Amino acid sequence: MIKVEKLAGESTRDYASRFLCTNIISLELKPGQFLSETELANEIGVSRTPLREALIDLNHSNVIETYPQRGSMVALIDPDLVEESRFIREVLDVSVAEIACDVASPEDIMNLEANVKLQEFYLENNIQDKIFELDNEFHKMIYVMANKERTYAMKAGMMIHYDRVRALSLITVKDNKIVNDHRLIMEAIRNKDKEEVKRLIKKHLSRYDIDKEEIKKAYPEYYKH
Repeated sequence: MIKVEKLAGESTRDYASRFLCTNIISLELKPGQFLSETELANEIGVSRTPLREALIDLNHSNVIETYPQRGSMVALIDPDLVEESRFIREVLDVSVAEIACDVASPEDIMNLEANVKLQEFYLENNIQDKIFELDNEFHKMIYVMANKERTYAMKAGMMIHYDRVRALSLITVKDNKIVNDHRLIMEAIRNKDKEEVKRLIKKHLSRYDIDKEEIKKAYPEYYKH
């Protein structure tokens, strides 16, 4: 599993939850996989009490399912929850990018461009996990420059449903257009073109609609029917 460092001041419960989320999104913990509390507690380095609390929190977010006498399982991908989380992200991302068009500094644009160049490098070398990491960083940078970091943090829980599909898309869809989308979004923010950035983000987030059948065909066992 992916190792996650505990943040300063972070509670053990929140750390366990973040560790689980990271590995669920990355598909290290696969949809439909039953979880051993003892093994997870040892892996994360926490006692079973905060781990159970984290599992309860994720159960409330429909990320974990708990069954009497059987334990906890990583929830299968629910297309309805994926669509709802994509909708939330579209509404927020468009609004925040429009603000960024007004306030982005030359340094902000330079940082976005450096991020996109790294994405292009990793795409060329087929290193998908780094692209996913940089993808998240790219969008977070836009929230930061718009002074909406707390909004970014608030949406994180719901985004798990959509983010698992994003991770699957990177390893399933051969004609990956995500990195080029980011370059175009960056240019629209540089040009302070709100209408164009709105159009580009809607197109960027709609790629799931185009790719979803290909993803479900490749991983039918990961989906709720």
